[in-house]
Amino acid sequence: MGLMSAVTGNASEVKPEDVMDTIGPLLADGEQITKAYKMIRDFFVFTSSRVILVDIKGATGKKKNFKSIPYKNIISWTIESAGLGFDDSELELNIIGDEVIKKEFKKSINIADVQSALAQGILK
Repeated sequence: MGLMSAVTGNASEVKPEDVMDTIGPLLADGEQITKAYKMIRDFFVFTSSRVILVDIKGATGKKKNFKSIPYKNIISWTIESAGLGFDDSELELNIIGDEVIKKEFKKSINIADVQSALAQGILK
């Protein structure tokens, strides 16, 4: 992950095994991580059943907040491709209950791949 992306909090793709120590104990039998993205300390993953958002708390990072969003609770989503200059790609998830979750991605991330991972979970 580049310095500028770390400073701005934009997501970079990481290998699923890079987050397995943290996410592994949360997975149901047979559930697989399909994509993983990291922003500084926080990260989120797409699994075969849901999206899991991990918010690392405090100076030591020992306290973590896990938010699990089953695909069936995602009403709609929007992607926006990167523009010129410092514009980055974005993903917006609209969740049942009027909650909206927004994530930004570095330009090097193919936002269509992110959308595809989300669609595979939601539309299966």
